[in-house]
Amino acid sequence: MSRDYFGFSYIRSNARNGTGTVALNNAADISVIVIYFVVVLAVGVWAMVRTNRSTVGGFFLAGRSMVWWPIGASLFASNIGSGHFVGIAGTAAAAGIAIGGFEWNVSRCVVTMPEYLKKRFGGQRIRIYLSVLSLFLYVFTKISADMFSGAIFINQALGLNIYLAVIMLLMITALYTVTGGLAAVIYTDTLQTIIMVVGSFILMGFAFHEVGGYESFQQRYMEAVPSITANISAECYEPRADSFHIFRNAITGDLPWPGLVFGLTIQATWYWCTDQVIVQRCLSAKNLSHVKAGCILCGYLKLLPMFLMVFPGMISRILYADVVACVEPAECQKYCGASVGCTNIAYPKLVVDLMPNGLRGLMLSVMLASLMSSLTSIFNSASTLFTMDIYTKIRRSAREKELMIAGRVFILGLIGVSIAWIPVVQSAQSGQLFDYIQSITSYLTPPIAAVFMLAIFCKRVNEPGAFYGLTIGLGIGLSRMIAEFAYGTGSCVNPSDCPTIICGVHYLYFSIILFVVSCVLILSISLMTKPIDDKHVRDRLEMRMDKSLISQT
Repeated sequence: MSRDYFGFSYIRSNARNGTGTVALNNAADISVIVIYFVVVLAVGVWAMVRTNRSTVGGFFLAGRSMVWWPIGASLFASNIGSGHFVGIAGTAAAAGIAIGGFEWNVSRCVVTMPEYLKKRFGGQRIRIYLSVLSLFLYVFTKISADMFSGAIFINQALGLNIYLAVIMLLMITALYTVTGGLAAVIYTDTLQTIIMVVGSFILMGFAFHEVGGYESFQQRYMEAVPSITANISAECYEPRADSFHIFRNAITGDLPWPGLVFGLTIQATWYWCTDQVIVQRCLSAKNLSHVKAGCILCGYLKLLPMFLMVFPGMISRILYADVVACVEPAECQKYCGASVGCTNIAYPKLVVDLMPNGLRGLMLSVMLASLMSSLTSIFNSASTLFTMDIYTKIRRSAREKELMIAGRVFILGLIGVSIAWIPVVQSAQSGQLFDYIQSITSYLTPPIAAVFMLAIFCKRVNEPGAFYGLTIGLGIGLSRMIAEFAYGTGSCVNPSDCPTIICGVHYLYFSIILFVVSCVLILSISLMTKPIDDKHVRDRLEMRMDKSLISQT
């Protein structure tokens, strides 16, 4: 029996014959999935026994004993998840290779942002601001996007309704716990990275074999159009003429080259310099040399998504043009439940339809395990941010039991809001998940990058300048984000009616503008107010591996 819920049926049906489809219906795939989770659990237990977890440093920083290769692998696994496989492959299917440039633009730094800024400026306002903004980002770009991308994999593999898949994913995540602290996480990340890379290369080999090699791939991609186009303009369903160009026209390009070079660098500075998940893995190293080597390894691994995600996503469009490249809203609704397009299912469909039995189960288990590990980390971080930085300010006399209850209730609320936000994620940016994630970070994070850079290189910047620069910058970014969602981002077939003066500026250009405006505000307010005390300005060399910087972990 099939019933509809929010535009989806409980069983994913073939649009042509109405029959339900289930990919994981063989012993090989099911056995591999079971064995995989047993092995991952065993690695976690081994790491738990091996590491001293009786101290904060032992639990949160793996005893500061990690060497370069698990650090590099864990950095890569922490950054690359199911959202990347779904989002990057989907955008590649829609627009070509330029999205791969997002993975080639990375930067590295080894400090924790909240603690650094607290010591640099003093006071609590900036710390609370960053905590609140982090919670916003968790909802808009991490939890909802990760749940949606994981649900797509389950939907394609088991034929379940997207929302039913989300509930199933959350239930499994609640059971999937490895309690060995950071060491267990890093070693399981390393195992997942190895399998992820090997499995993705195998899938890429199958995909290129299907299209007849690279030259045939180039030719066939430019010819990959859906058979049902109605009276829709050709520019909405034909591949872009610059599909095989990374650097695209600064005015007419969907990813203009100045935005890719400069705007993306601002986002990369925010992510790689301030994200606690990234920094915590660096701080687990036994010394700075292993940190550097681990970051170098991660940098080389970040070259791989072009081959592991972008090309397979484009090949998925060739092999399943009617589905992945659908343009007629009613057809797209039948295939994936989203009228704006179905590019998000490009990679999951390739895994489900092209991988042989056994390998299919392995790839799906890696994707889901990585996702669940990411979700548990996010839930823990969000709970900590809320209880320690926000709730304790409201309830100063709260006891430990009350804090624990408040944190758990908050997580339930956070999950509810994230699930409610999924329809927005599904339809935003013409249904392209990765563009949605990048657009949100472009609207909210440039002021943080501005404060971070000026705090390091400009001694005159003080706490009022940093705080009000962050606050005003956030207001500007939120005004763009709220307006875009209020009007809707639309699609090529049904463009948004958002005024050009508000939504006409590409999100990467908006990132540059907001970064510059934030810098001007921070410097201007700092110069108009009292200089900061010298005790707050410390030599940056002393901050490299200062043990006091780990207190936020």
